[in-house]
Amino acid sequence: MVQEFISSALVTLLVTLDPPGLAPIFLSLTRGMTAAESRRVAVRACIIAFGIMAFFGLGGDFLLQALGIGLPAFRIAGGLLLFWIAFEMVFELRTARKAATAETAITEDHIRNVAAFPLAIPLLAGPGAITATILIAGQAGGEPVRLVLLLAMIAAVLALCLVVFHLAKSIARLLGTTGNIVLTRLLGVILAALAVQFVIDGIKAVAATG
Repeated sequence: MVQEFISSALVTLLVTLDPPGLAPIFLSLTRGMTAAESRRVAVRACIIAFGIMAFFGLGGDFLLQALGIGLPAFRIAGGLLLFWIAFEMVFELRTARKAATAETAITEDHIRNVAAFPLAIPLLAGPGAITATILIAGQAGGEPVRLVLLLAMIAAVLALCLVVFHLAKSIARLLGTTGNIVLTRLLGVILAALAVQFVIDGIKAVAATG
């Protein structure tokens, strides 16, 4: 049934991406940006994430098999990259670099870089989301209608993420400077734990297939 496919895809993507859980991390990554700049980061990240997930939904499984790359490798690599971001958040290394270039405006390249990594990859279109997309595409059985519906579900979930990101900036204003600093440190620890879990899941997957 098409309705069952839609509900299954929507629930799976919502649980995998977890839009509310991404909001605090978005706050930390866009700290110091204006409202307009953070909106540009949010929009760009969601567009990039849609492109990646759509690509893997339509032909990702074939590409990975052709290259001989397993999804566990995505988990391990993504986990290691996320851990470095978490390390910077906890020890305020990003703030130290900004202080060294005092009063330097946030550049267009910085906005693009934050949107691409780590927001689009791997926080939005991460190993879990890519895996879920490939599995849902497999359930579609190559039917064009179901594949189009899959793309629509991806777009809908990412649109929800965009709404959450826009609301996150308002929350930041309520927290104030001290609240944002405390939140950044706390979320850095949580993000580090998430990164380690990515690596553990990847190692387990490799061990299970070995």
